[in-house]
Amino acid sequence: MRFSDYHPGINFCFFAAALAGTILFRHPVYLALSFCAAALWSMELKEAKALWFDALALLLAALFALWYASYHHFGVTPLWTNRVGNEVTLESLLYGLMLGGTIAAVLVWLNCLHTVFTADKTIYLAGRIAPKLALFLAILLRLVPRIKTQWRRTAAARRGIGCGTGGLPERCRNWVRLFSGMVTWTLDSIVVLSDAMRSRGAALKGRTAYSLYRFDHRDRTLVIAIFTLITLCMMAFLLGQTLMRFDPMLHFSPITTVSVIFYAAWTALCLLPLGVDLLGGYLFRRAQIRH
Repeated sequence: MRFSDYHPGINFCFFAAALAGTILFRHPVYLALSFCAAALWSMELKEAKALWFDALALLLAALFALWYASYHHFGVTPLWTNRVGNEVTLESLLYGLMLGGTIAAVLVWLNCLHTVFTADKTIYLAGRIAPKLALFLAILLRLVPRIKTQWRRTAAARRGIGCGTGGLPERCRNWVRLFSGMVTWTLDSIVVLSDAMRSRGAALKGRTAYSLYRFDHRDRTLVIAIFTLITLCMMAFLLGQTLMRFDPMLHFSPITTVSVIFYAAWTALCLLPLGVDLLGGYLFRRAQIRH
């Protein structure tokens, strides 16, 4: 059983905790652990495509750190002097790397979220809180692939009657007419879908919604593990173990036995979905061998 097969509420709680910790924890160790765990899980989910995305995110973080250190001057440890005569300090460089690494880690986590959180999960969670929002999302998510299909059909039909085959001005006019027709078609489709959903009782109070998800014993076990690790990470945050000062000089809490426990808790939380996926794959392969 993979992590994406668990209850959508569990998926939401994990991603909320991982993203919140990545953004709030201003310590290089926590940030590096978060990025590495997200990168490993994304490569397990998307393989080679995720590797290129993770490498690009890391490169952009390094470039952002160089840009930040060149235009923000603080710290007491000079490294070199740039072209305009300003000193680049170690503190500003590390702070820029921390900001860029935070953005990179958040992007990698969002890449994983996009894979795990399907449209039905989003509608399921939103439907319990805001039914009208869930209805809007259902219509929107269903409409996006239809718009792409209709765009290709309309463009092919116009090419068949000889529209848009001339020079650049003629192609621009054809594109404007095509875009105008697609806007009209989209608005008309939204009205038709809204009327159809309303006639089926989508706006009635107390209506029930069909769901494939059920909270079972495996979900309860994973919830206990997630919230135990979240509690330890919150203790680290409240005790100041997740913070680091960069101005005027580097200052962070010394590494002790307690801080190692907090590092381990954050690592376990970030690697939890990857561990669930690997364990589920191992048990599935072992069951196949037995049979």
